[in-house]
Formats: sequence, structure tokens, C-alpha cells
Amino acid sequence: MRKITKTYSEKTSKELEKEAGLIREEIAKAQLSFKSNPPKDTNSLVKKRKQLAVLLTVLSEKKAV
Repeated sequence: MRKITKTYSEKTSKELEKEAGLIREEIAKAQLSFKSNPPKDTNSLVKKRKQLAVLLTVLSEKKAV
């Protein structure tokens, strides 16, 4: 996770907001597709949520400063 946090901290807040939107869309699409076509990697949704949480944490830190 430390590597991901470092790459997010180098980006601007606008870039992070765009990426957060993209990840949210991916999560929504994945939730819909899981019902009809279960994937082999069932943990992928959890990984996306965790990635979004890290991104939002870094974004809130940037806005606080």
C-alpha cells in the first residue's frame, strides 16, 4: 500500500478526483457483472474498494493542507 500512497501523493487533487470517479464506476460495473457472471478473482471488488479508500484518504490530506 505504501507504493500506491506514494504515487497518489505525487498527483494533484483534480487528478485524484478524476481517478476516484473512474474507480467508483469500475466498482459499480463490477457489482453488476458479479451477479450475472461471477469472476475467478472474487476478491477484485475488495481490492478496488481498498484502492478507493487509499485514494480518498490522500485526497482529504491534500485538501486539509
